[in-house]
Amino acid sequence: MSFSSELKEELSKINNLSNKLQVKYEFIGYLLTNHVIVQNRNIRYATESEYNINRFSKLLSNLQINHKIEVEGNLFVIKLKLKEINFLELKEKSNKIRYTDLKIEKMTLEDKKSIIRGTFLGSGSINNPENSYHLEIIFSTEENLDFIVEILKQDFNIIVKKLVSNKILLYIKEGETISNFLALIGANKGILKFEDIRVQKEMRSKVNRLVNCKTANMNKTINASIEQIEAIKKLQEKKKFNLLDENLKEIALLRLENPNMSLIELGKNLKKPLGKSGVNYRLKKIIEIANSL
Repeated sequence: MSFSSELKEELSKINNLSNKLQVKYEFIGYLLTNHVIVQNRNIRYATESEYNINRFSKLLSNLQINHKIEVEGNLFVIKLKLKEINFLELKEKSNKIRYTDLKIEKMTLEDKKSIIRGTFLGSGSINNPENSYHLEIIFSTEENLDFIVEILKQDFNIIVKKLVSNKILLYIKEGETISNFLALIGANKGILKFEDIRVQKEMRSKVNRLVNCKTANMNKTINASIEQIEAIKKLQEKKKFNLLDENLKEIALLRLENPNMSLIELGKNLKKPLGKSGVNYRLKKIIEIANSL
């Protein structure tokens, strides 16, 4: 089962059906999505998810709205008559329901959570967090999208991104924001699994960064050492090595004997220990002299 399906299974089992207002607003959330269309004064909701259809049916039954469930290919379909919903009146001839067509009174925070949960159940999806962070909800109209985006921002400080093209949707790609969204809609088990995966991914990423950094530093040290050794050997070939002062000779011989040693370690092994910058200065001086030949 996909992560998205597991999440919807959990949400479909939330036991709040005794609260008529929350049921109403969760149902309204469904109505704002692109999976709901109006045809000949009938409402049709279609989904591939049995959890979606079961939850939608429970909401309707709780609101005492007559409906029927059909199967069309791989789709579960619920059909009901427009007149069954006493808090809905289409203000224009359209196959889409807008939030302004619904009698939405002043909502509590719990009512707003319910309407957002309804939109996610209605047409939301979330990627497997092992692969990438991406949550989206597709709406039937831009007005519905803006209505939900504003609630998320103003009431719950959840900032989402919008896309209006061939699809009208909100999406989230930040792990922490997705986690906050899941908490908002009541997916408690989903949050735990999402956070567990997120922590593991971040730990792996941190380890990879450290390994890459260490490898880069090692390569840098090796490349510098090669350049230093080549310069020293050039001085020896040109019979110029013995013309170096004793400090440069000492560091040069130490480098030849220890090609993998770091600058700090080289400095510690000098007769008079020297810091990293001092060792680096002497080796650069040797390279300059070799390059001048």
